[in-house]
Amino acid sequence: MTTPSVPETPWPARLETERLLLRPLESRDARLVRKLAGAREVADTTLLIPHPYPAGVAEDFIAWTRQAAAAGTEYVFAVTLASSGALVGCVGLRVDETHARAELGYWIGVPYWGRGYATEAARRVVRFAFESLDLNRLDSSCFARNAASARVLEKSGFAREGLRPQHVRRFGRFEDLAIYGLLRGDWHARGRAEA
Repeated sequence: MTTPSVPETPWPARLETERLLLRPLESRDARLVRKLAGAREVADTTLLIPHPYPAGVAEDFIAWTRQAAAAGTEYVFAVTLASSGALVGCVGLRVDETHARAELGYWIGVPYWGRGYATEAARRVVRFAFESLDLNRLDSSCFARNAASARVLEKSGFAREGLRPQHVRRFGRFEDLAIYGLLRGDWHARGRAEA
């Protein structure tokens, strides 16, 4: 009796869009990750990014992303401009293999806000999740006051599934959390959200 073959982990992956190259984070990215993610405006719209951004955290985060990708539990991409290679943010998936689902997360540096990079990166990672990782469902959430992030999710095919009032505390205030989801079948039915 032969053992069924297990597909090889699709990492390190380099994903392309019209304007972006998504690639694994590298040690050389640490300075820009610290600068861009460390902006108060970015930290204020996310739950886990610290502010102020401590020395050494970016280096530790990058090393951790390599270990997580090797384990197949999380895939984090540097979002870079295809034209120049400039780092503009990060996008990633936290995978729950047992249930064939993942949580999508992202951030874009303030100088690059309002240009559609988050939507372009998110759409490409959604495609990676369903086509390369063979997942069935994606989840995501954002602070209810973060209309820009909600638009990214909606443009990427996610549907709002609910609201968790005062679900988390960030910088001393309770935040409502908007909950989003996307099923593989719905993504296919909608024409892959213009992937």
